Amino acid sequence: MYGNKIMDYFKANGISVGDKVRISYNGASIEGELMPSTEYNDPDVLIIKLKNGYNIGIGFSKVKLEKLESPNIPIEFPKVDLTEQKDLPRISMIYTGGTIGSRIDYKTGGVYMLTKPEELLFDVPEVSKIANIDIEPLFSIASEDMSYLEWQKIAEDAANALNKGAKGVVITHGTDTMHYTSAALSFMLQDLNAPVVLTGSQRSSDRGSSDAFMNLICSVYAAARSDIAEVGVCMHSTSSDDECAYIRGTKARKMHTSRRDAFRAINGKPLAFIGKDGRIRYNSQYRKVQAGSKEVHAQTKFEPRVAIVKAYPDSEPDIIDFYMGKKYRGIIIEGTGLGHAPVSTSHQEYLWLPKIKEAADSGMVIGVTSQCIYGRVNSRVYRNLRLMSSAGAVYCEDMTPETAYVKLGWLLGNYDAAKAKELMPVNIVGEIGTRSEYDDFTDEEE
Repeated sequence: MYGNKIMDYFKANGISVGDKVRISYNGASIEGELMPSTEYNDPDVLIIKLKNGYNIGIGFSKVKLEKLESPNIPIEFPKVDLTEQKDLPRISMIYTGGTIGSRIDYKTGGVYMLTKPEELLFDVPEVSKIANIDIEPLFSIASEDMSYLEWQKIAEDAANALNKGAKGVVITHGTDTMHYTSAALSFMLQDLNAPVVLTGSQRSSDRGSSDAFMNLICSVYAAARSDIAEVGVCMHSTSSDDECAYIRGTKARKMHTSRRDAFRAINGKPLAFIGKDGRIRYNSQYRKVQAGSKEVHAQTKFEPRVAIVKAYPDSEPDIIDFYMGKKYRGIIIEGTGLGHAPVSTSHQEYLWLPKIKEAADSGMVIGVTSQCIYGRVNSRVYRNLRLMSSAGAVYCEDMTPETAYVKLGWLLGNYDAAKAKELMPVNIVGEIGTRSEYDDFTDEEE
């Protein structure tokens, strides 16, 4: 909340949060919308949202403040009426929430989730000329609040839409855990013969710098016009509004907290680049849509008792005891380098090898990936790697830790531990490459 002095000034001058105001200071002036002050802000600092979407703070005692316009803040975004066109392909849009489906909350200064997905399309009339879109509101939640239970529902809805004749599916989703969901759908959607496109935005739709609209347009093009029969993430390929990258669902990873081009293809290349005008530049090998295929089957069983554990200097292996005590069925160890953990240290309290062997002997599946993100783990290069492998750990090739976690949970949900361990280093849906491709490390080869 603003301090008493500011509130008294607002009252005396008829100023309210949401008003368009002008602030003058030392001969210069700026205009913007007056934002609320939250418990995290200095009560004597004015918060102003500029036209470019960014907020600034400036001390009240230093400026002259005047009201320009009263607020015109809709309770909800306007909805768009989508016109059916007979010559366009039909796609399904599954709405789950996230920043792409959010706007400013003038009570807190943050953003909150919209509840009506039709609001998303108001500022992108272009999509009505790309495809006929059936909109399905499934959730309205932030991606960090999702669990495997939501993955299951998304998979079932996507399968139903495709089996009813949709050319493709677009799933609007929060970005924080989008790569977990894209990996889960990659395994869950069996006999997939259409593009299933996850998209979102780093910046809410009411910001001038929002990436929501271009991401939506490119994703609709991907779903309606590409021949990629895989799950993928479609987001900005650069920080500019050039084109979007379509990244395989098991190779996508969020690599920046706020950049519009936060998603990268890890140990792989984007399958395609898609422009706002519908141009599709295919960039890597992919599974193509085939004529006369079977219906999509949503194989959604998942074992949630799987954990990711990071090995680091001074890390105590007793964490494995904790998960064994909790009856967990699998652990993915984020090792250092090629997949190391402390297995030969002279400090017994930091010795991981006995715990790894004990867990593996008990029937728990122990997978090993790398904290390096890029590259491939290898159980044969160093003695310590061979020791871990001999103790029962399975090395997960060039999978990201997140994909390995999802894959292990899906395998244990559908197979026994022995079969899950056997399949962890086997490529199923493009999660493992025989040779890793790099966009960021173009001179490297394996």
